Formats: sequence, structure tokens, C-alpha cells
Amino acid sequence: MRVALVLASSTGGVGRHVMSLTAALVARGIDVTVLGPAATDTQFGFAALGASFTPVEIPASPQPADAVAVRVMRRALSTVEPDVVHAHGLRAGLVAALARSRRVPLVVTWHNRVLAGGLRKAIYSQLERYVAGAADVTLGASSDLVERVKALGGKDVRLGEVAAPTLPAPVRPPGEVRSEFGIGAGRPIVLSVGRLHAQKRHDLLIDVAARWTGRGHPALDPLPAVVIAGSGPEYVPLAERILTSHAPVTLAGHREDVPDLLGAADLAVVTSDWEARQLFAQEALRAGVPLVSTAVGGLPELVGDAASFVPPNDPDAFDAAVRTLLGDRDARADLARRGLARAATWPTEAETAARVAAVYAELVAVDAP
Repeated sequence: MRVALVLASSTGGVGRHVMSLTAALVARGIDVTVLGPAATDTQFGFAALGASFTPVEIPASPQPADAVAVRVMRRALSTVEPDVVHAHGLRAGLVAALARSRRVPLVVTWHNRVLAGGLRKAIYSQLERYVAGAADVTLGASSDLVERVKALGGKDVRLGEVAAPTLPAPVRPPGEVRSEFGIGAGRPIVLSVGRLHAQKRHDLLIDVAARWTGRGHPALDPLPAVVIAGSGPEYVPLAERILTSHAPVTLAGHREDVPDLLGAADLAVVTSDWEARQLFAQEALRAGVPLVSTAVGGLPELVGDAASFVPPNDPDAFDAAVRTLLGDRDARADLARRGLARAATWPTEAETAARVAAVYAELVAVDAP
């Protein structure tokens, strides 16, 4: 079987999922070609996993250059001649739907929900409806995405759980990680990992961390140190916010040592306005790190009772949850135990790939003459 995996610009969860899926599909003997921006192959190494890679520049947001992307994609697909095209995300789904031959089945995995407003929301709503109708099978990373695509007219919409790639064991001891960031012994470390994007609401985390210094709120002693690992378009405004508020926050940039960071962390936090099956939430629970998270999207169904949930965009609730857990070692240990138990119920990368491969086989069998 020949499969074309398509993705747009990605530096985070979507790219990591496609990387995981590529490796597992290649291991199953499937001929995989990944089509997407050249930078994604540089970051995720699809070619090194045994797949072919064809650069197709698909920007993260709609623009006139999409017409060029469709032409390049059409030529690439005519060369690859895949049995199935599997696009990841709305932008990749749009380009793939416009470029593929109608006789080739199209699978689209929806990883994110559109949170835009105004004119941008109206434009994206039309794109969503087109992609939902074009796909032969849609896989939603969370139940709310499944319901969204069904409401948009999707023909065959299924839950497609995204498994976080298994992290290796930490290499460096916690003390060495603390030394790198200048965090003294005894200071709690609060860790967040994710793309620096408005949806992630790192601004809220910074504002809450500023409270812990005693500026208008009771100070925390010892003062927690917040480490935010990730890169993205919000770096400059977030850095300015940290400087202005004197918040005890470090922007650590893109990291390849998340296991080491988790090994040193006392608490993991997710402040997003929306998530499906966020990879960092999965990584934190698997590492036995207690989690405070906003109750949004697919996170409650993913985590169950193994996190302290707070409403989105509620700094008071988030502040209270962090203060409570940092002050209660037993509560943190209880969450860590529940997290490990919950993580054991999730599908593995291999199981996720097997389910996706079964969808491909089903479509090819239906499409066969």
C-alpha cells in the first residue's frame, strides 16, 4: 500500500503525531510519502524514518499562495500515485482535497478547533465545511471535534485518538536541570510545554505567576519558578509581559529534553483555551507529574479524574489550584498515582497506527475495482 501523509506548517503536536504515524506505518511495511513544508522534515526527520519526503509549502493560514500549494501538491500526488491520501489538520485537508484525484480516498484528521472570530471565523467556517464534505473518512482527535465535523456534514466521522510519542527516560538529574535555570533547591518548578501561541494562554500563566511574588496577592514562599518550553509567534509579547510584571517565568525555547524537564518538575500546567488530546498532558501523566489543566475540549475525557481542572480564562481559579497543590504534598502524590493509572488505559502509538492502517485498508478495499 502507498500512503501520502500531508501536513501544513507545524512545530508541535501535529508534526509529532505525523512523525509517530510515519514510523509505525513504515514498520508495518507501508510505503509512506510525507508532503509538507521543508521545515517540517528538518524538524521531525520523516525521511530518516524510512519515508519519502516531498516539500510542499502549505502556510499555517489561508492566503493567495494556497493556489501554488495546490498545484505543487497535485503534481506530487500524480508522481507518488498513493492508494490513500491522509491529511492532518484543516489547512492540509484543504490543499489535499483540492489537489487529489477523486478516485483516491481522502482521510482527514482534525487536530484543532478554529477559535477565530469575525471575518476570519466566517472564512474558516467555509473552509471547515468544504473539508468536512470532501473527506471520505474524518478522524477527530477528540469527541467535540467529531461532533463538529458531523454538524458540518462529514460523511464518515470517527474518533481518532492521537497517542503521544513515548518519551525516553530522563538523562540529567533534577539538580542539573535546576542549575541550568538558576533555580535553587527547595523552590517548586511549575512546567508548561507547548507552542507559544495565543490559544495556549501562556499570558494567563505569566500573570498568575506574577501574583506569587506578592504583587497585590499573598506571596508564595518558597517562590515557584515557572519554565515554559516551546517556540512560536507569541515569544516577544510573552517576554515583554514577563519583564513588565517581574513574573518568575523563564521562556526556555524549543527543547529536546522534555523528559529531563518533567523529571525536575513539581507540577505541570495547561492553561489553553482549547485542546484535543494535548501531548504534554499525556506526557505529564505518564511521567507521574501532577497536572493542573483547563477543562476544555478533549482534556476532560482524556484525563478523567487524574488532574485538577479549572475553567478556562480564570486566573483566580488557576491560581487557587496551583497554590493548593503546591501546599499539599499528599494531594500531588495522589494526582500522580491517578495519572499513571489513567495513562495506562490510553492507546499506544502502535495501537493508534494499527487503527489508522485499518481505515486505509477499508477504504482501499471499497475503492478497489
